[in-house]
Amino acid sequence: MAAAGSILGNPVQRREDPGLLTGANHYVDDLDIDAARVAFVRSPEAHADVTSIDTSEAESMPGVLAVYTADNLPADAFQGFPMIDPAYNRPPLATGRVRYVGDLVAAVVAETQSQANDAAEAVAVDYSPRPVVSDFETAADPGAPVVWDGQASNVCFPFAIPAPDEETGERPSVDALAGADHVVSERIVTQRLAGVPMEPNGCVAVPRDGGSMTLYLSTQAAHSMKEALAPSLGLEAEQLRVVAPWVGGGFGPKANCYVEYIVAGKAAQALGRPVRWTETRTENMQSMVHGRAMVMNVDLGVRDDGGIVGLKAHVIADAGAYPVIGAILPLLTGMLSQAVYDIPVIDFVSQTVVTNTTPIGAYRGAGRPEATQMVERILDKAAAAIGMDPAEIRRKNYLQPDAFPAALQTGVVYDSGEYERSLDAVLEASGYADLRAEQQARRDSGDAKLLGIGVSSYVEITAPVGLHVEYGSTEVHEDGTATIRVGTSSHGQGHATAFAQIVEGVLGISMDDVTHVDADTDEVPSGAGTLGSRSLQTAGSAVYLSSQAVLEKGKQLAAHLLEASADDIVVAEGGLAVAGVPTSSVSWADIAKLANDDSARPSGITAGLMAEENFDGSDATFPFGSHVAVVEVDQDTGEVELLRHVAVDDCGTIMNPLIVNGQQHGGIAQGIAQALYEHVEYDDDANPLNASMMDYLIPSAAELPSFEVSNTETASPRNPLGAKGIGESGTIGSTPAVHNAVCDAVAHLGIDHIDMPCSPQNVWRALQNA
Repeated sequence: MAAAGSILGNPVQRREDPGLLTGANHYVDDLDIDAARVAFVRSPEAHADVTSIDTSEAESMPGVLAVYTADNLPADAFQGFPMIDPAYNRPPLATGRVRYVGDLVAAVVAETQSQANDAAEAVAVDYSPRPVVSDFETAADPGAPVVWDGQASNVCFPFAIPAPDEETGERPSVDALAGADHVVSERIVTQRLAGVPMEPNGCVAVPRDGGSMTLYLSTQAAHSMKEALAPSLGLEAEQLRVVAPWVGGGFGPKANCYVEYIVAGKAAQALGRPVRWTETRTENMQSMVHGRAMVMNVDLGVRDDGGIVGLKAHVIADAGAYPVIGAILPLLTGMLSQAVYDIPVIDFVSQTVVTNTTPIGAYRGAGRPEATQMVERILDKAAAAIGMDPAEIRRKNYLQPDAFPAALQTGVVYDSGEYERSLDAVLEASGYADLRAEQQARRDSGDAKLLGIGVSSYVEITAPVGLHVEYGSTEVHEDGTATIRVGTSSHGQGHATAFAQIVEGVLGISMDDVTHVDADTDEVPSGAGTLGSRSLQTAGSAVYLSSQAVLEKGKQLAAHLLEASADDIVVAEGGLAVAGVPTSSVSWADIAKLANDDSARPSGITAGLMAEENFDGSDATFPFGSHVAVVEVDQDTGEVELLRHVAVDDCGTIMNPLIVNGQQHGGIAQGIAQALYEHVEYDDDANPLNASMMDYLIPSAAELPSFEVSNTETASPRNPLGAKGIGESGTIGSTPAVHNAVCDAVAHLGIDHIDMPCSPQNVWRALQNA
């Protein structure tokens, strides 16, 4: 991929960082747009009929421009995800029923935010409570209240491997545990999490002449938002422009389309002026989609020698009150339930249910961490059952390099992998043998500081479920600079750096002279956005191929100017030159001028120096890796201290190791947070118990050690860069490693499992019951 002297594959500091670090960047709420402010009236009831709404007092308050309910701001119910039954479509403002605490009942638009907030408090709403479904494990039980009228049960998305017969609906009979010498079982909880982006949600709706509109959104996927929102606002696609300015954290929840956008847009249309909504942190904790929320009941059969016979899993997943993409994530969990192992038989069944809670969406990893948590935790239990080292039972069962491309019974085709290589690297980097020796010495001495060592191996899917296609273009201008346009969305990943590296590597144009354009549907013709750890392998490949096309055209033009053969033209500093004759060169500026000069441009060459590419990688890619976590558990208090976290992640060919390491660090931090700290909780009446930063625990840097990260490189054959994703890998590998480490620390006391989060309270309770 990289030519001699290319900067591709080298560490390059991110161009984005100065603006991020100094606060110079403008986010949705920073935009200099004179806009009215909206405040929402949200339900305090988890499930109730709305019997009356009195807006009269609010309407008369200072600064109020309008108060909207479903009666005077009608809008079609919104389908949150195409694979979900339209019966679950959500009305933007409640039409007689609310289904979770935080559901929208009314909206107040006023001149200032404080005026809107005061008036929202004056809206009087009467509710008639209905039975509540708060526990998703029992939501599908016979006799459970049904959240949605007209449905036979609360199950909104079933999934199974092997799949049922399309005609009979019957599943093939499989016995995943036949022939096992040992069967280990566990109920594994992957708890509900909040995304908690640094910037909460928000939008500004700006009406334009002729009935069109510009929507500024804090989103990961501008084009998807345009496609979803234009019909809801009564607009043709060409009438709606969606722009994402700087976005302060995404993590999956900001790929969701929110009904608040529809209400703000319709209010702007009705009032004929811009309307702005900026989410408060409490609103964010209640109404931005949550993640995870599955219970995985799993059985694993193994032989005495550690070989896996088969895996049987029954998964129950929570969709929340209005099913969106989170409802279908067990599909991805099932697809990756084979993990990195040669598992002969898999029997996977899942049910996603609706409950009276905040909807579940995509959250860093989205279905893939759950699969890894399930397999890696039960594999540790299997190792304990047969007296085998956790690292060695993994080595025993890895899919081997000659198996690739590997078509699995779960319906996916892995592209490439060398799983044992990453395990060996992480065991060496962590000093695994010495750690085990220290652990035994502590146990022999009765030390109250219990040492735990956790191992995990993972594979993940990047650019999944059709996301392997992306737009990118490269254009060289008459001043010698270049502009790239991509369909991905940058919100902290380093796209402007990595993609500019590609341009410099191919064309020799300095990164500093490359302008990066994304997340604007008027500037970029198409795009799937940034999600599923897909950006470099898709948009990066599109930029690479379009830059190659520009280079080929530039060679023809340079050959004309230099009176040489195009085959002899090579990249030189600032332009192109004849190979071996560096003095015979021409700048990119002159080449671009010729490309735009109809009178001088050679015949047969089209105008302009621009190429675009809709790159199709044909399928997803499958990064992998192994992690080792080392914890210390205080036997008296249950407190867990993470001493070390060592990660060896393989994301294919590395473009910029500095960016890769940064993604590893961020992902690992979020994975550790699930293992030890985070959990969105509800009471039996589905009231949120920790919907603020006062009582929802996320770690700061002070709670985390300095991570030890490195990489192996196993190129993917599915794109010209050889790249795989890295944005979610750290999260997927770290959670089970830390979870296994905590369970390992107390295993010699007869404790074989502790549910996440492994908080001091949860660990202390387990110790008391040992």
